[in-house]
Amino acid sequence: MSTFRKRVFALIVVGTVGALALTGCSAGSRTGNANATKVTCDYTAPSSATTVNVLAYNSSAIDPFTNTMVSSCTKGKVTVKHDPIDFGGQVTKTTATLAGDTGSYDIVETYGFVIPSLATAKKLRPLDDLYKKYANDYGLDKISASMRTGMSFNGKLYALPMQTQMFVMAYRADIFTKLGLKVPTTFPEMTKAADAIKAAGVMQYPIALPWLATSDVSTSFQAAMNSLGADFVTSNGKVTLNTPEAKQALQAMKSLQPYMDPQVTTFDQPKVQQQMYNNTAAMSIMFSGRMNDLTLENNSTLAKSFAFAAPPKVSDNAKYAYDRLSIDGWSIPSNTKLDPKMLFVMMASAVSEDASKASVPAAYPAREGMVTAKNSPYGKAANDSIAAAMPPVVAANLSDVSNKIRPILMQVLTGAVSVDVGLTQMQAAGEAVAG
Repeated sequence: MSTFRKRVFALIVVGTVGALALTGCSAGSRTGNANATKVTCDYTAPSSATTVNVLAYNSSAIDPFTNTMVSSCTKGKVTVKHDPIDFGGQVTKTTATLAGDTGSYDIVETYGFVIPSLATAKKLRPLDDLYKKYANDYGLDKISASMRTGMSFNGKLYALPMQTQMFVMAYRADIFTKLGLKVPTTFPEMTKAADAIKAAGVMQYPIALPWLATSDVSTSFQAAMNSLGADFVTSNGKVTLNTPEAKQALQAMKSLQPYMDPQVTTFDQPKVQQQMYNNTAAMSIMFSGRMNDLTLENNSTLAKSFAFAAPPKVSDNAKYAYDRLSIDGWSIPSNTKLDPKMLFVMMASAVSEDASKASVPAAYPAREGMVTAKNSPYGKAANDSIAAAMPPVVAANLSDVSNKIRPILMQVLTGAVSVDVGLTQMQAAGEAVAG
């Protein structure tokens, strides 16, 4: 395994514990059942009619795996059922289905950063015995060991890794070429390019980022701090929001606002995609799972005009890219009444080699070395992004701190409070939940 690949997967595994994937993946699929791949799904079926309910949000990066599971594992008296749902709905339903002695779902898509809390609460079934039993049959050892570790807690595996996502910049290559612009590598270069695009009368708001007030905006702040080598907390849980790095990160975010739609705090990733589709933005930064949608001609007449790059740094002196990493995987709720062996085979089938290959370029599969510049239009950008990302801080209270400071962050970005006052308030709020 190359040094680069080792760095890629080491970064991913560390990042999942602290990553705020809830804010990053968002909602809105543009991928249909046509991407379902027929694979082996060899389980022992119950004697009576059985429905397996799968909970997974719809997006172009997730749909290939879900559709393959539904298509390949529905047979005989067994029906695998997946109802379309956006990310917010998935979060709500996950909480509900794991709350009682009996849940509504039998397979649940989950994320590395929530594994510790769900495992501690005994909401998920450990998978080690099933992994050992079926690893050879489905080539599960080819799934990154680092990603498997990222889906583990206290040495136990709680989810079977499916795919990972990282920030990628999408930009209008036609506009950049016409105006003689270089692909931005820093926020100041982004605003310089935006000035040129505005001056040429091409569009009023050339930059688009998902800053949804209830989720994405705190991921953006965290990515900006990460670019400067910092985070909301240190590895020992100490809150670090009233710091020079936090101030510089907030100022960097605010520097982009004049070039973004005034309604940006209502925009999730699907909305940012629409801005790119509709010729109202020339630069965007989203999770990689959103990139392939931009290349599909049935989504936009501009599909051939988009190009991709690693996300920029927030400043010339920043060490890392403005970036976040996340892992998605399949888990078995502890409260399902169905046979865990059957469920695990379904999960393993959905992440098999054939299924994973078929997911490219829509997804970045958990199996090593599958995404390249040759088989994915954003493959080089994705790999460059991972290589430029800060190894994320691992701290148990990171998610709680992020949720607590988000309303104050919004007040700063809307101008209700100053950067300095906001940072002081966020530090106090963070310390209140961090203990």
